[in-house]
Amino acid sequence: MAETPSGENRHIFGPIASRRLGRSLGIDPVPLKTCNWNCVYCQLGRTSPLEPRRDEYIDADEVIEELKRHLAEHGEESFDWITFVGSGEPTLHSRLGWMIREAKRLAHKPVAVITNGALLGDPAVRKELLAADAVMPTVSAGTEQTYLRLHRPAHGLDFASFSEGLVAFRNEYDGALWAEVMLVAGYNDDEGELRALRELLLRIRPDEIQVVLPTRPPALPTVRPPSSARMSLAVKILSAAAPVGAVDGDAAKPDVSAAGADLHEVLVGLVQRHPMTETELVHALNNWAVEEIRDAITALTESRRVLSVERDGRCFYSSGEARYVDGDTSD
Repeated sequence: MAETPSGENRHIFGPIASRRLGRSLGIDPVPLKTCNWNCVYCQLGRTSPLEPRRDEYIDADEVIEELKRHLAEHGEESFDWITFVGSGEPTLHSRLGWMIREAKRLAHKPVAVITNGALLGDPAVRKELLAADAVMPTVSAGTEQTYLRLHRPAHGLDFASFSEGLVAFRNEYDGALWAEVMLVAGYNDDEGELRALRELLLRIRPDEIQVVLPTRPPALPTVRPPSSARMSLAVKILSAAAPVGAVDGDAAKPDVSAAGADLHEVLVGLVQRHPMTETELVHALNNWAVEEIRDAITALTESRRVLSVERDGRCFYSSGEARYVDGDTSD
């Protein structure tokens, strides 16, 4: 059973059950939607404004103090990995490398970083990530046109810097490199795009490829997962570059038990990083009664701390700060 930290811990969450990492304790080192990409498929909504610069957006010492509190309360046996991930792009934090090293020193557990990889063209960023035991970059575009259309990056973050940065990092890094490919219908699921993506992946040489699908509310309502035939084609083509893991829309499923914690704060923290349905929230928040959870959803929605978003006939709950586009638009 996973545990969430006490209410004063704002940047540590989980552990979350992960297929690849087991029980993963999350560290969210940047504020919501602090990102240098504005991906059409992002389940956390639009990025506005885009943030291209690195900075200490959150006090790194405070983050590590929160980790110390979690370890004191729950012990290092409560999780298998520490993962830097969350509601923005972790490499935008200017002290990420220091936090990785401190987390490993304190917890004696492996550390993973989930990143879009946009800053790997910067040697300083690559050097910081060398301390991680696993790095999981997004590699969903094999051409500049698709890269720009799918990710809509901040000015100056071009495809050449992205792709060459990934290749350079692989040449410098001896840890586990697991590439994540987000497949989106009409963007990167035809044979030509998949072959171009395979060529880039062959240069990057990941240890594994994880194919994921946009099943939760995307930034653009027109975003859809590919057909079954296109997904099968993708697995066939991409498997020439590395073993392809299970095609899935969810890489991790929260399961939280938090005696004494404030239900409203725990619920907001969950949906800020992972939009969820009522059924999923009831399962994840199993320390509370169903009616308590439903009442909390109603109160948080009315106060606009939580936003309800429709997706293919299902109602998801997301952060009240998230921005989603209404209607059919490519912006």
